[in-house]
Amino acid sequence: MIAEIVSVGTELLMGQVLNTDAQHIARHIAPLGLTCRYQITVGDNASRLAEVVHTALSRADVVFFTGGLGPTDDDLTKETVAAALGLHCEPIPEEVERLTAYFRDKGREMTPNNLKQACFPRDAILLPNPNGTAPGCIMEANGKAAILLPGPPRELFPMFDTFVLPYLERISHTHLYSRELRIFGLGESKLAYLLRDMIENQTNPTIAPYAKTGEVTLRLTAQCETDAAGEAMLRPMIEEIRRRIGDTLYSDCGKTLAEVDAALLTERGKTLALAESCTGGMVTSALVDVPGCSAFLTEGDVTYQNEAKMRRLGVSKSTLDAHTAVSRECALEMAQGVRAAAGADLGLATTGIAGPDGGSETQPVGLVYIAIADENGAEAVELHLYGDRARIRETATLHALDLLRRKCLNRTFVRDIL
Repeated sequence: MIAEIVSVGTELLMGQVLNTDAQHIARHIAPLGLTCRYQITVGDNASRLAEVVHTALSRADVVFFTGGLGPTDDDLTKETVAAALGLHCEPIPEEVERLTAYFRDKGREMTPNNLKQACFPRDAILLPNPNGTAPGCIMEANGKAAILLPGPPRELFPMFDTFVLPYLERISHTHLYSRELRIFGLGESKLAYLLRDMIENQTNPTIAPYAKTGEVTLRLTAQCETDAAGEAMLRPMIEEIRRRIGDTLYSDCGKTLAEVDAALLTERGKTLALAESCTGGMVTSALVDVPGCSAFLTEGDVTYQNEAKMRRLGVSKSTLDAHTAVSRECALEMAQGVRAAAGADLGLATTGIAGPDGGSETQPVGLVYIAIADENGAEAVELHLYGDRARIRETATLHALDLLRRKCLNRTFVRDIL
């Protein structure tokens, strides 16, 4: 089935709001066999919206519309879509009652224009909205399905997951099973080279690489009758990929590096303390995002100035004078110091120059040291990263998480990465 996503809202066109709605929808419909060929954004303008609606309905079987379901005059989506399908919106008594009760319970006055949100085509499938006043709906006509959803993500996400996904599962005639492989330490071009024959000769299952800062994701998808059959089709492909790229494949089920680290530390009963300089708490934040992190994370310190490194971590003044704060020696002492101070099994530390200022000929912007310590001592890696300040810090964070993973698995560290 062919799908299209139409996002309605001038605020989206102006770049004032990030369109996470379309991302959420597109990500979830692919495994159901819906192929999204277009994503369109249109402002709150009646004629342009009507043009987009007619175009989308002419070339897709299922069209998702987000936004424009409110009570104001520029909320035009429902009426425009209904007209394009030859349908008419009218007050639905149950919805009028629900809306009246909503405002009464909130102690707020319901203005006449709010009744607009209780009007739908009589045969529309209504989608409850427990997080707002605008219900969604599904209109079916002429072999098409138009799915209308509210714009705010806090309203759209639960409505889509709870009501729309089961509907799509019923109407979809194709079952897809996917696995997401996550890779760190190989660039997209190198990965494509190592897997070139698998990519060039793919039929069913398919393999698709996606790159983002510091990482590459491979989505493997099998067209099959059941999840079990899909898993049987994908398993040999996953093992062949693992054979070719080794331990740069850190997850075959879509987990992040932080989630993998959390599982490894928890399984091994290890505790961790962090000392961050250039990453400024980003490594700690990534781990704290994982539920249950209190089982292994003792503390995370951001020690930016030299005085803090000496006072909190016990980095020696002689080390800082001889080697500076951005050095292998300083990183090693930071990792050992935070481990001792926290009484943790492992200490992980980052220090570097994220830029745009502060670099020199001998210590350029992008120079980063990451060290990890345990009861047997400490080891460090030197990184030469590129990009702006945000990219350098993000990439350094990923390297720190990968170093932690390798330590937990007793894998070899890459000593110097350019």
